[in-house]
This record gives sequence, structure tokens and C-alpha cells, in this order.
Amino acid sequence: MASVPWGAGAADCATVRVRPREGGTSAAATGYRHGVSADPPKRAVEVRRSARRRRTVSAYREGDRTVVLIPARMSEAEEQRWVGVMLDKLAAQESKRTFGDAELAERAERLSEQYFGGRARPRTVRWVTNQNTRWGSCTPAEGSIRLSHRIQGMPEYVVDYVLLHELAHLLVPGHGPGFWELLEAYPRTERARGYLEGVVAAERLPKVPAAREE
Repeated sequence: MASVPWGAGAADCATVRVRPREGGTSAAATGYRHGVSADPPKRAVEVRRSARRRRTVSAYREGDRTVVLIPARMSEAEEQRWVGVMLDKLAAQESKRTFGDAELAERAERLSEQYFGGRARPRTVRWVTNQNTRWGSCTPAEGSIRLSHRIQGMPEYVVDYVLLHELAHLLVPGHGPGFWELLEAYPRTERARGYLEGVVAAERLPKVPAAREE
């Protein structure tokens, strides 16, 4: 179960006593709609309100749906905002259950079948630790795909996007229109690209010096 304090950031695990904020991220921004989740595709979301729950929001997987537990007095806008936060948090936690090269190859095969009709068939798919300036690479002549270990802790939809990106290179070299048309089949392409661009932007930010102790 993933749980974060209500009113604190998703990465903040402390309990904070604050009044809930009105407003927040819209449903369109999070991809959330009542009964339908953007993470993963077609997984239903059930929101349960509790009068006894006051300061925390929790979420967990239950079969083919995600259950999000929120305080009863939370506004509609806050509900939408926190559903998006918790879906991303669950996805990040699940992706940290690191799978090895064999599981990665199986995942690539499944993604190729689902989005490319099984046409992309790599000979090898593996994690590598020597790719620090790119997320993945592909050598079509050898049928080999390599993913950087840096994405192992990222949400599963991001890992899937990187895999599909490299699988697409087995079918179309370069990044021309035909390449991006292939990736349009994956519904989370833009979100995954935005996530990775955010990581790059954060890494380029200058380090903030620590405040001097008075």
C-alpha cells in the first residue's frame, strides 16, 4: 500500500497537520476520470471516502482495479489531484521491483505483440550500466536492445515506452515520421516523454547551497 500525508508532497512521508487546499491539478492534466485510470491503461479506479480518515491518502491494487482511500471532506478537485498523485506513486513503487534480463526480454516480446503486431523481434534485451547519456540503445543488425539501469526505478509506463522506442528502431531506422507513427500506438508516449524530459531538466538544475546554520 502506498500512503502519503494529505497536504504534503508525494515524496514527503511525514505526517503534516494542514487544512486541505481547494483546487489543484485538473482531471484532464492527470488523465484521471471517475472509474477509469490512466495507469495502467484500462485499469479501473475506485475512490472510497472515509469520515475517519483525516490526514492521509492511501492507494492499493485490488485485482484489476486501483482503490484510492481519501478523507470524506476532500473536495472534488483535491480528489482528482490525489488520484493522479497516488497512481504515479504506485507505478513508481511497482517498477522498483526490479526484473532481470529474462523478464525484460519477455516484456519486450509482449509489448511488440501488443503494439507492433509482433513484428519487432529482438535477439537480446538486457540492462546495462554503461549508458549514462541515453535511456536505451538498439543495434538493428544484431537485433540487440540495451536499457540503461537508470530507468529501473522509474514508473513502469516509462520503462515500457523506452522498450517500445528501441523496438520501433528494429522496424524503422532514425526518428522520421514513420518511426513516431509506430509509437503513436502506445497511449502513454507523450506522458513518458514528459517524465524523461523532467528528469533531464532536474539533473541540469544547479545545486542549491545549504543554508548556513545561525
